[in-house]
Amino acid sequence: MTDRSFKESASMSDKALAEYIGAFARYHRMQKNKTQDELSTAAGISRSTLSLLERGEPVTVTTLIQVLRVLDQLSVLRVFEVRETISPLALAKLQKEKRQRARGKSKKKDDKSADSSW
Repeated sequence: MTDRSFKESASMSDKALAEYIGAFARYHRMQKNKTQDELSTAAGISRSTLSLLERGEPVTVTTLIQVLRVLDQLSVLRVFEVRETISPLALAKLQKEKRQRARGKSKKKDDKSADSSW
């Protein structure tokens, strides 16, 4: 398989992207030395559905996940991970609100042990 840059993928049509995904599935099926029948049975889908996927025809996301699971390729889904980020301004505001130093215990004026003998 060849790597394609994000720019190149963004300019591809939906059909071309589906074919790219199908080629990915076919490539990894062949690397595992599995027939379409073996893979489709293991994934719990029909052979014709797997054939549709490999040709770049429309299939459900569930079908794609089932195939990726059997091919041990679920790691490609990590690109969909959502990570919360914080803006630099919000981070600066949080830093400003943090305590900068510890304050010692305040002495009470009524405390007789603290009175001087003058």
